[in-house]
Amino acid sequence: MSEGEKNRLVAWNRELSAAHERLRRALRLARDATTLKDVASARADLMLYCKGFCTALSGHHVSEDVALFPELSARYPALRTTIAKLEQDHELIAALLTQFDQAIAASATPNELSLHLEGLSAIMESHFQYEERELSDTLSRLDLDEDPRALLGPL
Repeated sequence: MSEGEKNRLVAWNRELSAAHERLRRALRLARDATTLKDVASARADLMLYCKGFCTALSGHHVSEDVALFPELSARYPALRTTIAKLEQDHELIAALLTQFDQAIAASATPNELSLHLEGLSAIMESHFQYEERELSDTLSRLDLDEDPRALLGPL
């Protein structure tokens, strides 16, 4: 096996971890905005960060649901239960993102918005850790010639 082939074989688990890390950083920026003393500034920053963070997180999960997970299910039937759990997580996270967006639109206080982000952060982190733990070995062996953005979202 050439070095290039070996690098390709381990790239998918790295791509997933890198996508998760970018989303973690985006969430930290959104959380930092809730600490601003000026409510109007906090809300404006959150609207900006949420649009970027929420769109990126949603795009990541949609790409997994429509591209990566069907590919893994077809190649590795034993992962179907794990993938079903991950898809359920995606639905829960989408609902939390909707609630957060509604809270911003309803002029919730920075403290209320912070609570939304804390809950979202806890669920998101649990999901990411489970996904990486359950899929990392498979992804490290996955030989798939696709654009990572097609499978993991435009991160």
